[in-house]
Formats: sequence, structure tokens, C-alpha cells
Amino acid sequence: MNADEYILCAEEALSEQFARADDIALFNQNKVLEAFRAEQIALRHFAPSTGYGYGDEGREALGKVYARAFGAEKAIVSPALLSGTHALTVALFGVLRPGDSVLCITGMPYDTLRGVIFGEENGSLKDFGVSFEIVELDNKGKCDEKTVAARLKEKKYRMVYIQRSRGYELRDAFSVAEIEKMCEFVRKEGFNGCIFVDNCYGEFVEKKEPTEVGADLIVGSLIKNPGGGLAPTGGYIAGGANYVAMCENRLTAPSVGGEIGSYAYGYQAYFQGFFLAPHVVAQAVKGALLIGKCMEQLGYENFPSLNKTPADITRAIRFHTEKELTAFIQSVQDCSPVDSFVKLEAWDMPGYDCKVIMAAGTFVAGASIELSADAPIREPYTAYFQGGLTYEHCKIACKNILEKLL
Repeated sequence: MNADEYILCAEEALSEQFARADDIALFNQNKVLEAFRAEQIALRHFAPSTGYGYGDEGREALGKVYARAFGAEKAIVSPALLSGTHALTVALFGVLRPGDSVLCITGMPYDTLRGVIFGEENGSLKDFGVSFEIVELDNKGKCDEKTVAARLKEKKYRMVYIQRSRGYELRDAFSVAEIEKMCEFVRKEGFNGCIFVDNCYGEFVEKKEPTEVGADLIVGSLIKNPGGGLAPTGGYIAGGANYVAMCENRLTAPSVGGEIGSYAYGYQAYFQGFFLAPHVVAQAVKGALLIGKCMEQLGYENFPSLNKTPADITRAIRFHTEKELTAFIQSVQDCSPVDSFVKLEAWDMPGYDCKVIMAAGTFVAGASIELSADAPIREPYTAYFQGGLTYEHCKIACKNILEKLL
């Protein structure tokens, strides 16, 4: 078969998953629209502000729209949150105090967060006397309830930490239903602290967010799913009003909290990106399914299973050699609208313990809701593919990849 025939075969096999993704997009689009209408968003909310940003209606309204759409009491949405890792850091330091303990029940967190947690003499949680304990996943890649229950009986924890996406691990992302089960389980075991979810890559992939099923805080990046490809930077923190207020005090200062924060470039891209996000996320989900099915037809193992709705926008594809891995990442760059001519090389990317190669020919630098792929240069050689503002772009990239492999 040629590349077009592989793609046609894959699309026919994925028809049910594509229809499911479209149904989820319709549901979430209505949810976001209703949030805009309920908060009476108007042109004045797009206006820029300077200085302290007292009475910045755009900043306040944007937070209210996110909170309403995510089923949360309150939200911070800010360009001052510089990345997903930064947003997570602000939230962790906002809620935790010296002497507190955290129990992470989904295995080792993502690479860039490890310095935040375990770093030595760099201002980490460890430096401030916060212990962060990890329960590894069971042999099926799921929460080890028996070990978690034992830990919760042994010690009092301030926070239970859940990472929704896989990071650079080979497990599936956790679905909202699985996160709901984890929340119910730890509450049943007597935990009454903060349930904290790293929600990166998961927003709008399903009809509910973790804050609607028991999580106290969710955190994410605006250059991933919720920015819709338009947000130029930023992150969000959403959840219970008391916890979000603690995070506001850490983002700014305890004396002013969420009362300040200006943005001289205006908020239109943030509002419009969030409005488009349900559709854009569905495009990315379908693109990742297509890539996965075609790679499976060529004999490449990839995750998650193609027989179910994914829980985030990323797809992990395993290769036999570093050369194969690098060629795949390069082929994604070749189909990018920006910097398509660039020859990629692995480099010592800040926050990682090995070299990383990254295809990100994106309009917003490093935006993983746009077509992108990256991989740590280590065994097993696994590429992590994500994004695609349009399914058509994903399909073109898939054809290019197939033609090179064939």
C-alpha cells in the first residue's frame, strides 16, 4: 500500500473514535459558550491594562470563565504563569508549608518538576522542609491502592498529588473516571487535605475535568490545550476558592493576592483561544489517533490503545533505534508551518537529565497544542507526538511520515 491507502484504511478503522471525539467537542463547546454567556463577556474585557492592574476587568472575567467551565469555585489565568511547570510550582508553594508532606500516587512526576521537588540548594520543596513521597504504579500502570492506603494510615499528608498525563513514561494517561476513583478512594481512607492534579495535556479531551469529580486544584499551561493555539503564553490554576487564594498570594504577594496583575497586550487571544479550545483539542485527538493507527499498521508499538478514547492529546510511539526516533521527530518538523527547513539536533534542555530532541515549528514557541513531537534520547527510544490545530495538518504530516518510512 502507499501512504494514501494506509491513511484511508486508518480513517475507516477509527470512525467510531472520531465520532466520539466530535461528540466530546460539541459538549465542551457548549460548556465554554455557556460560561462566556453566564459571565457576560464583553469587548471591554479584552482591553489591556498597565501598572498594578487594580480593577482589571479582563483578568478577573477570564478567571471566572475558566472556573465556570471547569466546574471550579475560582481560577487564576495569567500570563505571569510562564509554563506548566511554573504554574505547578506556584500552586505547590502556595498550598504547602514547611513540615508538610505530599503523597504522589501516580509514580514519579514529569522531568522538569523533579528539580522543583527534590533539588538541592535551589529553592526546592525539599529545601523548604516539604517532603514529597512517591507511590509507584502497579504492574498494570494503575494506582497501587493497597500501598496508598497503607501510607495514608501511617502518616498525615497535606496533599495527595496526581499527574494526569504520562510525561515520558510508557503508561496511559489517567482518565477523569480513574481520577474520580482515586479521589473517592483517598477520601474513603480518611484523607482530608488537598487533592492536586497536574492537568496538562488533558483539558477538554473528555466531557469533565478533575475539579468536577473531586479534585481540589487543577493546574495547566495555556500553550497546551486550553489556549486553543492562540494564547501567547501563560498558565492557569483552578479549584476551591480557599486553595486558589493561597496560590494568588504566592503568585503575587500575601498582602495583595489576586487584586493586582496587569497585561499591556490585552486579553482577546486568551478569551478567543479558550473559546476555540474544545474544537482544537478534538482535532489534536483525531490527529494523534491517525498517526497511531498508521504507525501500528507499519508494526510500531504505540500508546495508548487505539480501541478507546484517549485521556490526553499525546501519543507515545516506540522505535527500535535512535536513528529511527530522530528521523520521525525530523519528519514532523519538516511539515511545520514555521521553521520547516531546520535540521534538528538533540540538546541539553533545561530541566531534563538527558538530551532531548524536539520538533516544534509552531506559531507560539514550544506550543504543544500545535503539531509537535519530542523525545528524550534514551532507551526505550520513544517519541511523544501531540497537537495539531487542524486535523488536515495532522493528516498531511502523517502522509509525509509514512512516505519516508515506506
